[in-house]
Amino acid sequence: MLYFRLPFSDQILSVVPDSENEAVRFVSFDEAEHFSFPGTIAKLPANTGFSINTNADLPMLPENSLGETREFYLGSITKVIEFVKENQLPKLVLSRRKVVDFAGKTLDLFTTFRNLCEVYPNAFVYVFIKNEQCWLGAFSEVLGKFDKNTHRFDTMSLAGTLPKDETWSRKEIDEQRAVTDFVENTLENFTEKVARSETQDHISGNIKHLRTDFSATVAPGDVDALIADLHPTPAVCGIPKDICQKAIRNFEPTARDLYAGYIRVETPGHLSYFVNLRCARIYRNAAVVYVGGGITAESSAEKEWQETELKSEAVLSNLVFI
Repeated sequence: MLYFRLPFSDQILSVVPDSENEAVRFVSFDEAEHFSFPGTIAKLPANTGFSINTNADLPMLPENSLGETREFYLGSITKVIEFVKENQLPKLVLSRRKVVDFAGKTLDLFTTFRNLCEVYPNAFVYVFIKNEQCWLGAFSEVLGKFDKNTHRFDTMSLAGTLPKDETWSRKEIDEQRAVTDFVENTLENFTEKVARSETQDHISGNIKHLRTDFSATVAPGDVDALIADLHPTPAVCGIPKDICQKAIRNFEPTARDLYAGYIRVETPGHLSYFVNLRCARIYRNAAVVYVGGGITAESSAEKEWQETELKSEAVLSNLVFI
């Protein structure tokens, strides 16, 4: 089962398994795990609903999956800040899991999904169940969008996080600039001319990010290689990519699974790739919400913890129980 909605659309979509052509694919952060949905993307009637009994259809949360405590995460951030300073890194992304126990309740997946669609109109919103795993999420960062007819490729640099009413500091500006430089340099390896927008605020629910858009003409045969070079972007990993990927494995106690991976959607006219950030894995008795933040030499451990708490509300505040 897969239901999803594209950014700035009211149409709920699904995949009809009528062919072997891959319509949607979810790829984990380390690219080791894939969830493929072959078939044809179909529009669903406006009154479509679905009911999944999470108390019966999903596994229990393993006892050793309790998430990272505040003390553990603060300690990890302190170590990462020192690592960033010692290695003179622009940025390293550290993530954690927040476990929300709802034993005795049944999660209404459909209403939760519709809530996410309403609150985040500019996001790719989804819910799926496959191979006894249930994931849902909503996020608006585009890793890439390729027009099969014009060969135009669009992407963005999205980084820096604050509550909507706060003012950007040098920490967030420098963090987003590092991502912007990475995206632009990567695109220049595949095209002669890159168009770049001004940096602007990007509102996502109760928080905001800094965003810069890019567009370029790219050969169809280069799209897979370009996506491979862009993922994982500094917004979810850090800079330089190789050093930060290794550091993430050392600093984070568990794998990220689908968090900070990407979602590939193919239609007759486009290939779209969305970063999978504001997401959670749903169990019979709990939700595991994945959140993280970019750590720089100027980071504050306490402020980074609060940022992850704020980000977790993107999913948690929209959960509905029956």
